[in-house]
Amino acid sequence: MRVKRIRTPLENEKGQSLVEFALVVPMLLLIVIGIAEFGRAWMTRNIMTGAAREAARMYAVEDDNVAASGRADELLSSGGLDLGRRTITSSNSGGAVSYTISYNFPATIVGIIPGLDNITLSSTTTMRREY
Repeated sequence: MRVKRIRTPLENEKGQSLVEFALVVPMLLLIVIGIAEFGRAWMTRNIMTGAAREAARMYAVEDDNVAASGRADELLSSGGLDLGRRTITSSNSGGAVSYTISYNFPATIVGIIPGLDNITLSSTTTMRREY
């Protein structure tokens, strides 16, 4: 019967694990940071959608564009968004009102990749007017 021996590492294999770890860690960190940035962008877009919906509803019911824009700003700032990075556009065409909110999303963590430092997110809501 043959006895299996435990293999001992050779002299030239001592740093192999360290090299493999050094090659894998940057890719793993990039994936984790990318997931976090995507989550931030998704949350920002949901805040924008809620603000556009609330502003369009307010404009459709009360017919006050200034108050509706103020309500959208209030919701955006309560969500932690910088109001200097947003653009609000409203339109009143016939029996419908429309609100569009655009936001220049700062990808602060992934800002090291050229072209991904500022991403424009947009949300539009259209509602029928209530007379």
